[in-house]
Amino acid sequence: MHVVMFADQHVESSGGAQVSMRLQRRFLERAGHTVTVVAPRMHRPTPTDPAYVDLPSIPVTPDREYAMSWPGIRTDRLVDAAMAGRPPVDVVHVQADFWGAFIGHRFAARHGLPVVHTMHNRVDVGIEATAPFPGLVLRVLNAWARRALRPALRAKLPREAPDGWAYLRRLAHLSVAVTAPSAHFARRLEAHGAVPVAGGVDVVWNGIDDDILDAALAAGSPGRRPGRPRFVWIGRMSPEKRLLPFLKAVAAAGIDADVEIIGGGAQSRAARRLVERTRPAASIRFAGRMPYAQTLARLAAADAVVQTSIGFETQGMTVFEAASLGTPAVVSDPDIAAELGGGVWTVADATVPALAETLRRAASDIAAGSPVVVDPTIGERFRQSSRTAAMVEIYARAAAPR
Repeated sequence: MHVVMFADQHVESSGGAQVSMRLQRRFLERAGHTVTVVAPRMHRPTPTDPAYVDLPSIPVTPDREYAMSWPGIRTDRLVDAAMAGRPPVDVVHVQADFWGAFIGHRFAARHGLPVVHTMHNRVDVGIEATAPFPGLVLRVLNAWARRALRPALRAKLPREAPDGWAYLRRLAHLSVAVTAPSAHFARRLEAHGAVPVAGGVDVVWNGIDDDILDAALAAGSPGRRPGRPRFVWIGRMSPEKRLLPFLKAVAAAGIDADVEIIGGGAQSRAARRLVERTRPAASIRFAGRMPYAQTLARLAAADAVVQTSIGFETQGMTVFEAASLGTPAVVSDPDIAAELGGGVWTVADATVPALAETLRRAASDIAAGSPVVVDPTIGERFRQSSRTAAMVEIYARAAAPR
């Protein structure tokens, strides 16, 4: 089977969806399938890979990590030319929410191909967290969707109030199958009608690399190294991830701990200034971006990972990766805490004092040698091999003659 994936961002850029797509590609190829990934060209050096179709793009963030490609006839021609010398396509897997989604759906419509669309993004929450006038942005986004999708597709799209759910419904109704990376997000999509015409939303977790997990498990657990409680925060430094409230909570908590921040983004400078200004009792280290395997090693060595976004994450991969390695989590989002099922210190609400109180409780439990215990079944259920097998079943269903 030849699967063509469309993404908003190059899979070599930072982000949970990009990590997931790289893993999906590798395990699909391991199972004997062919994968092509279409995404905007990055504006920094990236590996040369014959599986990548890099589209002309413009950077959209100050650090030039992320870029966009404009959906239109010129891009259509470039995609078609790049695909001309490749094997026939069986299924289009759109793993994008914006320009990548438009480009992918246009490609599928031109060639009469079925679309499996993975919804990675709570569009309404993300835009509200990052845009100064979210209502206006959503109106523009819905209008852009109507214009960017070809006339043959546009005729299928109902005209609705221009909110985030209407936007996702438009994309879902153009798909043969829709998947979500968590049960809680799938329930929300179904409740708002963001489903394919033929049925509901399939839940397929994003997974962890089997090989890395096996290596970590084979090494065994040497037991906790002595020292202060060790917390790690991993993610993109942007408002919806709530790094700055986390750093404020660390200072307010007064915990005697080591805190490592892994990642980069637009709020990096603001985060460092905040630490300099608040001078927390905890030691805070900004480690920058790290390769995937090194990041997982940091997760395994930590006493807890801290997840601070609320309502934005459609899965929250980091806490599942940590749980697979036996590391518990401080979780702000109640939906993610419920999906994990165990090994969680929950935060009562979205305030800094509530997060500070949970950090104090977690640090106290860790120092006392009695941390919360991770659900031991997550490691097996989260393996990428099992997630790929589940997705292949969906591909086969989507590609079946109708």
